[in-house]
Amino acid sequence: MARNKRIESGVNWKALMEEDDLFKELLRESIQQYLEAEMDEALRAGKWERSEARRGHRSGYYARGLVTRVGKIELRVPQDRLGRFSTEVFERYQRSEKALFLSLAEMYVQGVSTRKVKRITEQLCGQSFSASTVSRLNKELDATLQRFANRPLEEEYPYVVLDAKYEKVRENSVVRSRAVLVAIGVNWEGRRCVLAVELANRESASSWRDFLLHLKQRGLHGVEFVVTDNHAGLRRAITEVLPESAWQRCYVHFLRNALDYLPRKADDDCLKELRWMYDRRSLEEARKDLAAWLAKWQATYPKLCDWVEENIEETFTFYRLPLQHHKHMKSTNMLERQNEEIKRRTHVIRIFPNAESCLRLVRALAVELHENWIEATRYLNMTLLKERKKEAIRQYDEAA
Repeated sequence: MARNKRIESGVNWKALMEEDDLFKELLRESIQQYLEAEMDEALRAGKWERSEARRGHRSGYYARGLVTRVGKIELRVPQDRLGRFSTEVFERYQRSEKALFLSLAEMYVQGVSTRKVKRITEQLCGQSFSASTVSRLNKELDATLQRFANRPLEEEYPYVVLDAKYEKVRENSVVRSRAVLVAIGVNWEGRRCVLAVELANRESASSWRDFLLHLKQRGLHGVEFVVTDNHAGLRRAITEVLPESAWQRCYVHFLRNALDYLPRKADDDCLKELRWMYDRRSLEEARKDLAAWLAKWQATYPKLCDWVEENIEETFTFYRLPLQHHKHMKSTNMLERQNEEIKRRTHVIRIFPNAESCLRLVRALAVELHENWIEATRYLNMTLLKERKKEAIRQYDEAA
């Protein structure tokens, strides 16, 4: 009878287990490589590498397990002879994994989990957890994440990118979409930072205003350039809270919006040539090419051309920035990639058991990303922006 039920369910359990085994090995290998790279960086030399910059020597490994969503994996943690090497990979990885697991566990104890969720939670910790255990673990993790969410923003962030994504949350037995509002900043060192992640009922002028006001209360200042999509409520909130900043409308969203003004079987060259406007070296070049584009396509697609002529200047704000910054600051792609990563990690849950578990996981992933960015190489050379500003002041003084 059990065998028949398994067949009738339509679930290929063997394939699922093989998939988990493959993913577990890939995960183990990637984390192992990260540990090796951490040791190389700490010693300033690779294995058997002769270097005057070397700070020490390796001294074998010790075994350590790491509990993940696909089960426990065994790792070999490198050691140095003086015992100075220390890795944060376990603390950092465990934080986001714990948030994911707790979301699954909440679904399990509330009886709303799928068979796959049940299998994963039982694989991770058997059936020894209870609602009280999950509640205690949630409070411990929430305290850490709340400190990150409320930390003072002491330095200036001349560049800020804002966007929202939606997650499904179960509230009072009803599944609703909740907006996850995210802010990313680039400081004067040229490093990206996650400034804030909050949950709202929906995107609106009031929700974005409250979001930005909280950032200001935490010390956000020195914002010169903001990139967003064309959400009306978000635009109003920026005007009210960050009136000193220049606004860049994401050109990717703009090109998507342009499709609404084209017939279904439009000439592909039309939008392709419009896309080229964003690869020019200066605003003057872009405006010159725009005039030629309008002259070429006005007769064929008058509705589109009228709309573009009226709105495209909002997408050209990035031309006031240094040329080397154009690629990164003309769209919200920087934040879109983060949202894609969050979606990949939350996909296993699909519907969060409550709003708190949703915010917990998304924040944990954001903290992980933030720490990776802080330790990564510089994203932008902000000296170029300083020089650009000095040149603008010089030209203004000369004109005066």
